[in-house]
Amino acid sequence: MPSRRVNKIPFTKMHGAGNDFVVIDATRQRIVLNGAQLRAIADRRRGVGADQILFIEPAPASPPGETPVDFTYRIFNADGGEVEQCGNGARAFARFVHEKGLAKHNPIRVSTLGGIIEPHLEEDGSVTVDMGAPRFEPAAVPFDPRGLEHRRVGAVDWWDLEVRDGIRAVAVVSMGNPHVVQIVETVDLAPVGSEGPLLECHERFPQRVNAGFVQIVGPTEIRLRVWERGAGETLSCGTGACAAAVLGILSGRLDAAVTVHTRGGDLRIVWDGPGRVVRMNGPAVAVFDGELDLSALGA
Repeated sequence: MPSRRVNKIPFTKMHGAGNDFVVIDATRQRIVLNGAQLRAIADRRRGVGADQILFIEPAPASPPGETPVDFTYRIFNADGGEVEQCGNGARAFARFVHEKGLAKHNPIRVSTLGGIIEPHLEEDGSVTVDMGAPRFEPAAVPFDPRGLEHRRVGAVDWWDLEVRDGIRAVAVVSMGNPHVVQIVETVDLAPVGSEGPLLECHERFPQRVNAGFVQIVGPTEIRLRVWERGAGETLSCGTGACAAAVLGILSGRLDAAVTVHTRGGDLRIVWDGPGRVVRMNGPAVAVFDGELDLSALGA
């Protein structure tokens, strides 16, 4: 698809449990924005404001014998960097393509940098997403554990990671994007703003990482705050909810179905164990439509 310079771009502002997005339909023409333009759009004072900017693009060609995909889903964080996956954004993506008439069937198959996902629009307006299977091996995150002390809880390695002036027991998992998780007594007092940036850029995570702070309320319920790579603390993080839930389940602390309370709302995570996909359900809301004027953004 040929690309051309565009100064005005239609968009939809959406959110999933408070994790907010600018969604751009690039299925009819190729739209290429540079880092400065993406940062300007995400700016909450001078732009539209968003945690992530989502692009809907045509599906890539599928190899012979493979089930074809319907769209390509690209995610850019507020700092302008492209990332592999965004679970709350996947729900917004699914609702957008159905409401705009781009999708003719349900569920849809979507290609991301982190793999194939399958969002399903439910009758109550929520969206369930097959997020794929988690990966726990350090190289898949990626995470460098060399020389670190660790202990096994259930089937999870908890690593002693030096952060600032202390040691934190953390576990790691890839949900298509990298996550490090620690358990805290209460998320209300968790040092998300001070330790989140240190974890995000920790030398043990060569591609940076999303940092989750989890309070276990009971076997079917947790509270969660996440410092997202390239976006800071968000009101909700879908892949972070999946990461926290699967690590809790694999550690024997949580049941297979977990309600995750975030500051932006509740998500429902179901995981039946190793080798199985993670299913996430939650809201997706369209707030308003608009038009981006790139020249007015000064980018």
